[in-house]
Amino acid sequence: MTFAAMIEKMTPDIYAALKRGVELGKWPNGQSLTAEQREISMEAVLRYEVQNNIPETERVGYIAPKKKKTAAGEAEPVRILDQH
Repeated sequence: MTFAAMIEKMTPDIYAALKRGVELGKWPNGQSLTAEQREISMEAVLRYEVQNNIPETERVGYIAPKKKKTAAGEAEPVRILDQH
């Protein structure tokens, strides 16, 4: 079975276990992941997220953009400039 085929057959539960393992550096049974296991698991998680259209905000590694603050500490609205 190819890596791509395994990703296609991956269940949401397996995805969650792999994602958690990558985050914590250990399997659900407490055993530490090796560097190779962590790398392969990360690749599997990333491919699963793309293949299953997981929203970008829920994907591994997503960092929310920071809001600009005004002098008063309130968020500044984003302005779109006309480029004509």
